Amino acid sequence: MVKPVQFDGPCNSKNIVIQVDGSIEAPSTIGEWTGCELGSWLGFQNVKGLTIKGAGVIRERIQRTRALHFRYCDELALSGFTSLNSPNKHIMIHGSNGVDISSVHVYAPQYSPNTDGIVLSGSTRVNIFNSVIKTESLASGDDCIALKSGCSFVNISRVACGPGHGISVGSLGRHPNDRVEEVSVRNVVFYGTQNGARIKTFRGGCNGHIRGISFMNIRLVQARNPIIIDQHYFSRRHAGNGEIKVSDVTFRGFRGTSASDEAIILKCSNLWCTNIVMDHVNISSMIPGKPTYSYCENANGRSSFTTPDVPCLEKQ
Repeated sequence: MVKPVQFDGPCNSKNIVIQVDGSIEAPSTIGEWTGCELGSWLGFQNVKGLTIKGAGVIRERIQRTRALHFRYCDELALSGFTSLNSPNKHIMIHGSNGVDISSVHVYAPQYSPNTDGIVLSGSTRVNIFNSVIKTESLASGDDCIALKSGCSFVNISRVACGPGHGISVGSLGRHPNDRVEEVSVRNVVFYGTQNGARIKTFRGGCNGHIRGISFMNIRLVQARNPIIIDQHYFSRRHAGNGEIKVSDVTFRGFRGTSASDEAIILKCSNLWCTNIVMDHVNISSMIPGKPTYSYCENANGRSSFTTPDVPCLEKQ
């Protein structure tokens, strides 16, 4: 059993390796949860060149804290281990550059909101690949991967996600100059997710932008809202009168089934979503013979070989 602990750098060693074999268990009683003022069970801050690897299990329970939290940990590598049953977010990474996450398995408990698999913010040059992020039912879990403000040059590849809420860019609009750019999501499977490829921003929030995003070679298995841009994701009262500008977003090589009639939703702000590209998208209903539809609001761009038809995009 390991009580909440915070590892603070900088460290004398340039490369620190933590080998996870067997099972690391969190305390099982409330009285033992002391020292987690930063809201995490295992926290790392200002530790450069950190590697956590192995085939072991990191298991949290009872407290609603983040299981693993990394702040300003450049050249971070996570691989091999399983994060199991965190009552809150499993892996959070903030302000870190040069991050590799590979062959990591995340399993969220049933009926547990906000148990995101991996949450990134303020980080650049991030690679996530060969990983599985799974929740037990549609009523549990949250985003498999969430990209918050300040993320750029993120590559996500060969990830299995589901059920949960899919892979989300956002939500943005809480703070001035929120931004996410240069994100590539490829070779991902969404099975039974509440959303698939999602971009979400607050309406009436702060100014900022989302641009240079691509979702490519995506397989869908009974996913709700397979493609969705939602710029009306809750109204932020008293937050401001700005909007997030969304541009240069590509959806290419989608195939599979939708659990909702509206397979494509482009619900954009008054700034419009511009240069939206749909190419070789084929989303059918999970119910054989039932048609699927799209919804457009304030969006433009182009489409080719796309089902359902997206009338606001120019056909090519």
